[in-house]
Amino acid sequence: MAAGTVLVTGGSGYLAGFLIRRLIADGWSVHATIRDLAREADVRRALSTDNGRLRFFAADLMRDDGWADAVAGCALAAHVASPFPATAPRHEDDLIVPAREGTLRVLRAARDAGVRRLVVTSSAAAIAYGHGKGNRTFSERDWTNIDAPGVYPYIKSKTIAERAARDWMAAEGGGMEFCSINPTAILGPVLGGDYSTSLELVKKLLEGAFPGTPDFGFGIVDVRDLADLHAMALTVPGLDGERFAASGCFMKLNDIALVLKARLGAEARRVPTRKLPDWLVRIVARFDPMVRQVVSELGNVRDIDASHAQAVLGWRTRDEADTIEDTARSLIAQGLVKL
Repeated sequence: MAAGTVLVTGGSGYLAGFLIRRLIADGWSVHATIRDLAREADVRRALSTDNGRLRFFAADLMRDDGWADAVAGCALAAHVASPFPATAPRHEDDLIVPAREGTLRVLRAARDAGVRRLVVTSSAAAIAYGHGKGNRTFSERDWTNIDAPGVYPYIKSKTIAERAARDWMAAEGGGMEFCSINPTAILGPVLGGDYSTSLELVKKLLEGAFPGTPDFGFGIVDVRDLADLHAMALTVPGLDGERFAASGCFMKLNDIALVLKARLGAEARRVPTRKLPDWLVRIVARFDPMVRQVVSELGNVRDIDASHAQAVLGWRTRDEADTIEDTARSLIAQGLVKL
């Protein structure tokens, strides 16, 4: 069994919840940060884990208050918290500044507290964008070009935050080790009402919110597999400076819709399988800021090669169709879908 304490930021978040449960199951104690301690009881109920090994601390990515207390006594840290809004921000700095400054704030607190290793949850958004249209495969060796047209604020925020973290570590990290994990869209079962924005697409498909499916897709990674990868990145020796792309297969929205139809039967009766033409999506994008963000992705295939994590850590991902089914059934069971 492991011994010691791990800091997990964004403790009420989707991935953080599964990581906290995994770490506690492995024998670690966890310090988790949330912005408002009034939510602690609800988060504990959703996690349903060993409360004796879990402490919550109030800390905000945009404030120094609370971080020293949260990280005190922690041997390891996972910075999972990051803004990912369901709608486009008014200004890109509304995303970029919290992502960059929050990451640096956590890095400083961790170094000052004597943390041995810090793992940052970055994103495939920091890898695979700004490289033109087409069908391409990317890995952790690649970096997004934030100056290219069509690179929207969330993509920029994740890229800038990870580069800032790596630059800071090189200049001021001292003896602390660092590595990053770059996942694609995170799906899987939910623990409660807090879940990844990626799951909104499955929810909307189930509710029939789309008249059809645009020619748009993404790589899929199961939240349970991703939590396993974070636990490995925290504890396996010799990973300083590493970067791990984390993804299963790339799937178009129509492929996901077909899985839902095949696996859920009557519960997927509202799921559309008609493909929307690109010209219609572009018209909708004029009036819908969220659709506008993905117009540049129409027709693109961005495969993310996770073979490095598989080779170095022995990481494996479950079948994407099983993940999609588990996502849908969990959303329905939690009453989060209006069927």
